[in-house]
Amino acid sequence: MSETIVVKGGQIADGTGGALYEAGIAIREGRIAAIGKDLSGDQVLDARGQVVAPGFIDMHTHYDAQLFWDPDCTPSSWQGVTSVIIGNCGFALAPCRPENRETLIQMLVELEDMPAKVLNAGIQWSFTDFAGYMASVEALRPTLNIAAYVGHSPVRVDVMGADAYDRAATDEEIARMAAIVGQAMDAGAIGFASSSAPTGRRSATGKADARELLALGRAMAKDGRGVMAMVPGGQHLSREAMYDMQAEIGRPFTWTALMQTADGGHRASAALHAERYAKGARVHPQVSCRPIVSMTTLRTAFAMRAASMLALEGKSDAERIAAFRDPAWRATVKTELANYAFTISWDRWTISESPTSPELEGMTVEALAKRLGVDGLDAAIDLALADGLATRFTVVQVNYEEDEVAKLLRIDGAVLGLADSGAHPDQICDAILPTDLLGKWVRDKKVLPIETAVRKLTGELADLFGLDRGYLKVGAPADITVFDPATIGPGPVRRVYDQPAGGERLIADRATGLTHMLVNGVPIRRDGAALARGAAGGPGMMLRG
Repeated sequence: MSETIVVKGGQIADGTGGALYEAGIAIREGRIAAIGKDLSGDQVLDARGQVVAPGFIDMHTHYDAQLFWDPDCTPSSWQGVTSVIIGNCGFALAPCRPENRETLIQMLVELEDMPAKVLNAGIQWSFTDFAGYMASVEALRPTLNIAAYVGHSPVRVDVMGADAYDRAATDEEIARMAAIVGQAMDAGAIGFASSSAPTGRRSATGKADARELLALGRAMAKDGRGVMAMVPGGQHLSREAMYDMQAEIGRPFTWTALMQTADGGHRASAALHAERYAKGARVHPQVSCRPIVSMTTLRTAFAMRAASMLALEGKSDAERIAAFRDPAWRATVKTELANYAFTISWDRWTISESPTSPELEGMTVEALAKRLGVDGLDAAIDLALADGLATRFTVVQVNYEEDEVAKLLRIDGAVLGLADSGAHPDQICDAILPTDLLGKWVRDKKVLPIETAVRKLTGELADLFGLDRGYLKVGAPADITVFDPATIGPGPVRRVYDQPAGGERLIADRATGLTHMLVNGVPIRRDGAALARGAAGGPGMMLRG
C-alpha cells in the first residue's frame, strides 16, 4: 500500500483566490487524496500557523541550459517554486543540429549574459530537435516540473542558418519554420516564444517580420492550444500590432514586460492594455514586484547599452581599456546615452565593490562625480580603470517607484513574470520574486491580500497555460508550498562560483519562513531545509501542452 503524507494544521490558500480555511491535506501516489480535518498518515508535515498553498509557478525562466548541470533549478527551488517555464523570449536550445550549436551558445552569451565557458562545459548535446530536447530534460529527472516554449531563435537558425541574423525569411522558409513549430507543439510545447524588441545586440529574430510571426503563431495554434509569448517592439511588431495579432491567431498572448520606467512610458502601455483587454483581448502583460537591479561591471553592456559599449562585447580587457581611455570614444558614448531608451541616472548607480578604493563602496556614481567635478560616465569609467575593470556597480534600472509598481501589480489581466531565473546569472537574482511578493508586498505593504497573491503565483498561471497545477483540490497533483506569512522572505542574495568551469552566479538559498515543499507528492523541503536530491533523481516531470 502506498504511503500517505498529511500536511496538517495549516490555513489553505487553494489557488482560486477564495478565503483561507483551516484543513489538512492527505497525499497518496503523488496526488491530493483528501482535504479535511482529522486526517492521518504515515508522515505528517506540521503546518500549524502556516499557509498551505499550491506550489508556485515561475512563468519566465531561462533554465534551458542550466538544467543539464543543475536539475534542481536553483535558486527557484529554494524560493517556493515547483514548476518553471523555459524557452522564454524565444532563446531556447532546440532544434539544434551540431553545426548550429556554437550559434545558439553565442545567442545565450550575447542576449542572456551566460558565460560561454559555462555553457560549453555544461550542455549535454544529446538532441537535435525539440522532441529530443524534451526527452533529454526528462531523462535528467529534474526536481521541479518543466514546461517549455518552442523558441523562435533556434527554429529560425535551423532553417536559415547565419542568414537568420541578416534578412527576412522567404515564403518557403516560413513554411519550413511553421512545420517545425507544429512538430514541437505535437511533442508537448506549451506555446511559441519570440522577441522583436531591439536590444542593441544581434538577434536571430530581429529581422522576422509580422508575416512570419503570424504564420508561426498560427502553426502553434493549429490544434487550438498554446500561448504565444512576445517581447514586442522594433519595426515589425509594436504593442498595438501585437494586440491585433492576438485576435487573428485566437490564442492567449503574454508579453515582456510592463514595468515602471523613468520616462513614464509604462502608463501609456497600461492604458493601451486596459482599453484592449476591456474589449476582449486575451493578452497578458508580465508585471513584477521586483526592481530590475543588476550587480555589474563595465566588462558588460547589460546596464549601459550604448552602441559603443555594445561594440566592445566579446573584446579583451586590453581592448576595452584602450577604448575607455579614448576621449573621443567617451564623447560618442555620452551622445548615445542621451538618446538611450532607458535614462541613465547616475544616482541609481552605486559602487558596491572597489578593490583600490573600498572607502567609496556605498557611494553613488553621481556623488563621486560631484566630488571629482566630472561627468558621471567619466567617474564610473575612471574608477573601473583604476580597479582593472573589477569595480562592481549595483544599478537600479526600472520598476523602482513602488507606488507605480503597486498599480501595475493590480492591473486586470496582468500576470506575474520576468523573474528571468537563470539569465544574467552573475548580475541579477530575481528568482526570489515569489517570496519577495509574499513578504514585502503582501505582509509589509499590504498591496495585495494573501489569497490574491497566492492565486497570481499559482492558479492564474495554470489557467493561462492550461496546466494541471495551481490548485489544491482532491485529485490534483500534490505540488504544495507551505510558508509562514509572518516571516516569509527571500533571504540574502550572495555570489558563488558553483557553475561548470568555475562560473559565477548570484543565488538566494536562505529564504525565511519557507517551511515545506512537495513536488508530485514528494517532499523537496521539510521544516525549513531543502532536502538532498536522491540517487534516483527528482520528482519533477515534463508538463506537456
